[in-house]
Amino acid sequence: MEMSEARPVGLVSGSGRGIGLACARELASRGFDVCLNCSSERSMEHTEAAARAIESEFGVRALVFVADVAKAAEVKAMVDAIVSELGRLDVLVNNAGITRDGLIARMSEEDFDAVIDVNLKGVFNACKAAAKVMMKQRHGRIINMSSVVGIHGNAGQVNYAASKAGVIGITKSLAKELARRNITVNAVAPGFISTDMTDALSEEQKEAIASRIGLGRFGSAEDVAALVGFLASDEAAYITGQAIEVDGGLAL
Repeated sequence: MEMSEARPVGLVSGSGRGIGLACARELASRGFDVCLNCSSERSMEHTEAAARAIESEFGVRALVFVADVAKAAEVKAMVDAIVSELGRLDVLVNNAGITRDGLIARMSEEDFDAVIDVNLKGVFNACKAAAKVMMKQRHGRIINMSSVVGIHGNAGQVNYAASKAGVIGITKSLAKELARRNITVNAVAPGFISTDMTDALSEEQKEAIASRIGLGRFGSAEDVAALVGFLASDEAAYITGQAIEVDGGLAL
């Protein structure tokens, strides 16, 4: 990374488990001090345990911040605290997200709004707070977690698909805004990844889904994190405004 001798700093939202935690571990393995985020005090103990494990394994600092990404004031306070404690912010991974699935005829306005608030407005809030820091540094990487659903759609997920398609729109627009400040902005669009969410599917459902994937299997959180690590690196310095699918050939 193009920065001072101090270790680079990465923030991953929604990083107590799953893809977010894998991303935090990937950045730590590359020498980043990492900031893990959870949305409430209920998740604090679990996220703190994950942070201590990262510190022990990789020898970097791992800090935990409680902030609801849907609330701009909490996100700004988190970013301010990170800069105060660690001096900089080099990489932002917008991973926090929720689902409230249902066919549109039965989907409540509350379920639509909740998904948009976290998945889309949360990305806006974090990008706005982080961009101000990165613009002063004249360096940064923003990586937004979208989904293949945001590209191809999925029945029963109009709220989720809308939020993830919107993330791609933010990514492409912000890439144009920030390129002159040496800040890249990219989106990662995972397909079916083995997480707590997919673990709830029956074996029959998993087999039916896997049959549609070119590689014949679900991906891992580490598959997604590997791309995030690359996009955070100097090797990806000429890549910006892209939405890259990590789907094992699902969309072929």
